[in-house]
Amino acid sequence: MSTVAILTIILPVFCGAVEVNCSQPDHPSFLAALSPAFDLSAIRPVENQKTCTNISVHFTLYGILGVDEKSQLLITYIWLYYWWKNEFISWDPVQCGTDKISLPKEKFWIPDIVINEFMEENKAPSVPYLYLYNDGKIKDTFPVRVVSSCNLNIYTFPFDIQNCSLTFNSYVYYAQEIKIFLGRDPKTITELSKNVMTTMGEWELVDITAQKLVNNDESGLYTDMLAFYVRVRRRATMYVVNLLLPSCFLITLDLFSFLLPAESTDRSSFKMTLILGYTVFLLIMNDLLPVTGNTIPLINVFFSLCLALMVASLLETILITNLLSNSADFSPVPRWIRILVLNCLGCLVCMPQKTEKPKNSDKRTMSVVAEMKADEGTGTEGPAEEDEALMELKSLSRVLQAIRCEVEQQQNGKQSSEEWIQVGFIIDRLLFGLYIAFISVSFFTIIIVWIKSYNQ
Repeated sequence: MSTVAILTIILPVFCGAVEVNCSQPDHPSFLAALSPAFDLSAIRPVENQKTCTNISVHFTLYGILGVDEKSQLLITYIWLYYWWKNEFISWDPVQCGTDKISLPKEKFWIPDIVINEFMEENKAPSVPYLYLYNDGKIKDTFPVRVVSSCNLNIYTFPFDIQNCSLTFNSYVYYAQEIKIFLGRDPKTITELSKNVMTTMGEWELVDITAQKLVNNDESGLYTDMLAFYVRVRRRATMYVVNLLLPSCFLITLDLFSFLLPAESTDRSSFKMTLILGYTVFLLIMNDLLPVTGNTIPLINVFFSLCLALMVASLLETILITNLLSNSADFSPVPRWIRILVLNCLGCLVCMPQKTEKPKNSDKRTMSVVAEMKADEGTGTEGPAEEDEALMELKSLSRVLQAIRCEVEQQQNGKQSSEEWIQVGFIIDRLLFGLYIAFISVSFFTIIIVWIKSYNQ
């Protein structure tokens, strides 16, 4: 009721004469002349309440304090500028001795403009004063520590670029009462921000853009909104040096371990040491990796593939060592393995198949055994006067034929063992080629993503 009474008494006076008359060109007289306008600080400063108050907004980005990937937050420090006009106040700068004056904020109406993405209380120091100009314009500037929500996309970490928005709008007034306008060109805002920015950490400012938005509610009224889009890019040098390069060195070292002899135990122990070192490396560097539930970063997939390849190479080394040591006890190579591995994959890795020995030896062995049996049969029916020397020669011949059969069987087992060993060598060379392909693709992918991030 007191506000209504003040409006009823004072507002018609201002509607008739808005000019502030100063008795003397000094601050005390000027402040005394402004005192009637201070009683109207509770209402929007327009003579006609149907008149819209235009508020100009812009800011300067002073620092990028950090990005919290887990909580999806962008932390920035900005200096905010508001401009609007108070229609109740104007004066002659010559009569009053100044064209602007700094006064406490509580003596004026302040627009209730908020940042929609705000997630925490503003912890920046407060500024209790604003500037009032002779034509009624008011300039309000103050720092803000903005902790804003931002939908972070870390798929291309550490070469990611984040686009976060800061949306300004009135909390109570509709667009018929308050409209928000861009007070400065976005390119100028970007240039000034880059010039004055002192705190960036691992992030650097790419650009700042602005866009007008409209928010309709259920009653059919709408709120005027102004959105600023702040694009920041992560400085990837630290992550390349601390994460990607050591991982590439370890996987390359595992690649050259294929040059060690497969039959020695040093190769398997060397690979186990590499796997242990790589696991410790991932545990130490785990704090540098982003944690979020939206997407899995591509670098995590790269680390998982590197570890999987190291484990696969260790298993392959164990397989080859087993083939080299126990292949003589194995059964002959199955036909499908001979076709798939020895013929197809062997040609793929440029390892020609060894020619098989002719199987005439088996037929020859069978014929010799038959002859031996025939000789034994005829020997029992021969005359008693057969020469003793001839009998010794035949006995010696049978012993030699038995030795020959045993040697040929050993040669057949040796041929089967060589085929198993050749299967192991083909698998070893195939995994070696897979290592080279993976390292090449990973290297070019990292280079392309890095270049693409800096061209955006």
